[in-house]
Amino acid sequence: MKYPCLVVDHDDTVVNSTATVHYPCFVEYTRQYFPHYSCTLEEYFIKNFDPGVVAFFRDEVGMTAEQMKAEQVYWNAYVQNHVPQVYPGMREILWEQKKRGGLLCVVSHSYRDNILRDYRENGLPEPDAVYGWECPPELRKPNPWALTQIMEKYRLRSDQLLLLDDLKPGYDMALAAGVPFAAAGWANDIPEIERFMRERCEWYFKTVVGFGEWFFD
Repeated sequence: MKYPCLVVDHDDTVVNSTATVHYPCFVEYTRQYFPHYSCTLEEYFIKNFDPGVVAFFRDEVGMTAEQMKAEQVYWNAYVQNHVPQVYPGMREILWEQKKRGGLLCVVSHSYRDNILRDYRENGLPEPDAVYGWECPPELRKPNPWALTQIMEKYRLRSDQLLLLDDLKPGYDMALAAGVPFAAAGWANDIPEIERFMRERCEWYFKTVVGFGEWFFD
């Protein structure tokens, strides 16, 4: 196998969640508690890309640490009733990875239980390991801790993993761990995000099918 371990992000990499779940939740929440702030879906994508969700909520929206905790509770309740759909073609890629005897791991900013729910609801194979938002804040992406844990647990070299992610924190995490990185570019058509990824990442894929063909070639 080209990469014995495929490590995937969850939101906007495996499932179409920002446009259909997270952004609508954000709009609903800010209308109630931060009516002074609003942004478009494109702006929301950009802010999550860089500087990332925590800095975005703190510095742009103006949330305190306690308010961010309250937002997490609101968001978690919202996602219990909103299941994002897997991108066409991704189901086949993940099952083929398992069929060939490969490992499938998830490193995400969503909660582990929600990720596993999305996998079950979308008919995806159960991941071998999941590192989600429940990890201590200092160990979440872009910290390379999760990738280090995967390498240690399965006795793999860094070049035996491939991280597939759509955002800068994932790229930064892979870079810090020395793990090959492939950019998932199918969630949006925002020029500045695509330009950043194309300039820095060795591989950039605009379609799920294109990634699958390359990954199993």
